[in-house]
Amino acid sequence: MRIAITGSSGKLGTVVARELRANGYDVIGLDIVGERGPGFVQVDLTDYGQVIDALGGVGDRHDGIDAVVHLGAIPAPGIRSDIATFHNNMTATFNVFWAAVRLGIRRIVYASSETVLGLPFDVPPPYVPVDEEYAPRPESVYSLVKTLEERLAAELVRWHPDLSLTALRFSNVMNPEDYAEFPSFDADAYARKWNLWGYIDARDGAHAVQRALEVAPPGFDQFIIAAADTVMSRPNKELLAEVFPDVPIAREFAEHETLLSIAKARRLLDYEPRHSWRDAG
Repeated sequence: MRIAITGSSGKLGTVVARELRANGYDVIGLDIVGERGPGFVQVDLTDYGQVIDALGGVGDRHDGIDAVVHLGAIPAPGIRSDIATFHNNMTATFNVFWAAVRLGIRRIVYASSETVLGLPFDVPPPYVPVDEEYAPRPESVYSLVKTLEERLAAELVRWHPDLSLTALRFSNVMNPEDYAEFPSFDADAYARKWNLWGYIDARDGAHAVQRALEVAPPGFDQFIIAAADTVMSRPNKELLAEVFPDVPIAREFAEHETLLSIAKARRLLDYEPRHSWRDAG
């Protein structure tokens, strides 16, 4: 399968491209910046002409794409102005989705975000562990775009029932070199309350992308993608008692189990995190 990965030079995109190649996929990276080579094409995703041209075929690089992994975006709120974030991310996603559909590409996996769950949880979550069962609660322009992207995806598959479009709501992406900082988080329960103390190892993010590429059926669905544990050494019940004492407990959970439920991804994608900061070093 030949895969186009937008945002292939980003923190997650770099790892996804590496891992998919290692698993036998033919990967074409698309990004505004990147290392020149046979597996990379420089593309401005906000320019529809460039997007559809790059997906349709570029010289001797490729003659067509089987699936798209869309990771290209301003990756978080506060990096650029709200209006720049909205214009860039909404336009880029529409261009990628629309070009793929027009070219007959029927498998798209893309980065949604944990932010649609209500981050930074200044308004407490409706229950814990949080899951995909409650409606999005965008609290930033960045998150609003992610919410609109999910609605766009749902409407596109209504128009094209043979289209498989999967939104992966990634938690805070980490690489192994980031783990040295984790022990310092224990000092202040509020410092990481903004995403219920969650994270995702980029290698496990790549695993989730591969599972979605391989098993997601036609239609639209969304999945929380997080590590199996939290970033904290302190137990969940202690953290919740201090920070979210009035939030209902939807089900029992282990001492350090993620409070960003990955049960749906485990059940439908056969996703299983393989990496934890607790095993590093």
